[in-house]
Amino acid sequence: MLEIHPDIASSTIEDVLRRVFTTKPSYQEDERETFYNSVACIGEILTRSGVTVIFDATANRRQYRERARSKIPRYLEIHVDCPLEVCVERDPKGIYRRAIEGQAETVPGLQTVYEAPTDPDVVVYGDIEVPERAAERILAKIVEKGYLEA
Repeated sequence: MLEIHPDIASSTIEDVLRRVFTTKPSYQEDERETFYNSVACIGEILTRSGVTVIFDATANRRQYRERARSKIPRYLEIHVDCPLEVCVERDPKGIYRRAIEGQAETVPGLQTVYEAPTDPDVVVYGDIEVPERAAERILAKIVEKGYLEA
């Protein structure tokens, strides 16, 4: 039986899945490739079974997101565009701090490349947009694409 970590309320889906797929994550490219392929596969299985899925994942390479787009029907890509300085300032998990201090070596945007989407369905401006407005825009896009009735 799968045991979910007790702090699940403060974890992202990506965090929870990473604990399941990788007991000791290294965040190296080959591991990221396997992880995001697995996430896309789960998304495909669930959505084809009628389950609506939202993944909050970095997916630092375009190829990971394109693979998910090709597998998952009714795929919607939301890009949170936020300057690196703001990400560092808001860093709730201390990931950027650890990278800056030399304790982490594979943080996207610092030591590892982050490839911004070329054509996301919605761009949220994380440094200036209030969350409620961003949520309204995302919901409007979901309705516009016919994924949900208004």
